Amino acid sequence: MTNQSTSHLFMIEPESFNCNEQTASSNHYQEKHAMENSEDISAKALAEFHALKNEITKRGIEVTFLKGSKDCPDHIFPNWFMTFEDKTMQIFSMMAPNRRNEKKPEMVEHLQKTYELTNDMSSLENENIFLESTSSMVFDRVNRCVYSGISERTNKNQLIKWCDENKYELVVFETESHTGSAIYHTDVLMYVGTEIIAICFDVIKPEFRELVKEKVHRFHDVIELTSEQILNFCGNGIEAKNTNGDLFLIISSAAYNAMDQNQIDHLLKYYKEIVHSDIPTIEKYGGGSARCMLTELF
Repeated sequence: MTNQSTSHLFMIEPESFNCNEQTASSNHYQEKHAMENSEDISAKALAEFHALKNEITKRGIEVTFLKGSKDCPDHIFPNWFMTFEDKTMQIFSMMAPNRRNEKKPEMVEHLQKTYELTNDMSSLENENIFLESTSSMVFDRVNRCVYSGISERTNKNQLIKWCDENKYELVVFETESHTGSAIYHTDVLMYVGTEIIAICFDVIKPEFRELVKEKVHRFHDVIELTSEQILNFCGNGIEAKNTNGDLFLIISSAAYNAMDQNQIDHLLKYYKEIVHSDIPTIEKYGGGSARCMLTELF
C-alpha cells in the first residue's frame, strides 16, 4: 500500500545561514537587504532549526539530521533530492550555483546506505535545465499525481519528461506572485495530505485555475488559502505521521497564526495536531518555511 506521508524526516543543521544572493532574483519571499550582521542571523537560524526539530520529535516522528557546510547558505533547505517507498532516491538539478554545492558527497553516501540512487540529474545544470525536486513538484503519491507551477527553477520540458519516465500524471500550471512574476516553487502555494489538500487558487493564472480545481477535488477535501496567507507561508506545509500512525501537519507559527479558526478546525478533522514553531529568521532571509526544511525519508 502506498503511503502519502512518512514517519521519518530529513533535515540539515545550518553551519551558516544568510540571504542567498544567488536565489534572491527568483525568490520574492526572501529579504534582499540584511539588517542584521551575518553571525546574528546564523545564530538565530540555528536556534530556530532546533526548535522546529524538537517540536517534531516530541510527537514521535523520527528526524535524521546532518550538519551543513559554510559554503552553502541555503543548506537548511534540503530540496535537492527525494526518496521513494521502493528504497530508491533521485538527485535533482538546482538553479543557483551555490545550491548545487549542497549535494555533498558525504550526504549522498549517507543516504545511499539506505537508498539506491537511480537517477542523478545534476548534469542538467550545465544546460540550464532545472527541476528542484519536491519544491518544484508537489506529490500526491497515493494517486501518482504531480502538481507543478512553471518557473525559472522548474523547466516545463524536464518536468514533462520526468513525470512520463516515472509514471506520474502531471497537472501543470502557471502562477503569478504578489510581484507579478511566477512563484518560484510550487510548495509555496500548496501541500497534499492523505485526506486534504491546501491550495491558493488566487495565485494560479485564471486560464489554469478551473483545471487545477477539478484535479485537486478528485481525491481530497480542499481547503482554500488566500494570496495574503501565502505571504505568511500557509501553503508551505507537510504531513507526517508518528510510529502510532497518527497524522500531523507541520507548518511555521507565522503560517499557523495567519489562518482563521475555521481553517484550523477544518485541518484538525484530519490531523491529530498542527505542529508549528516560530522560524522568522529562516523565513525572512531564506524565503522558505517549514516544508522547505524537511525532506521525507520513505
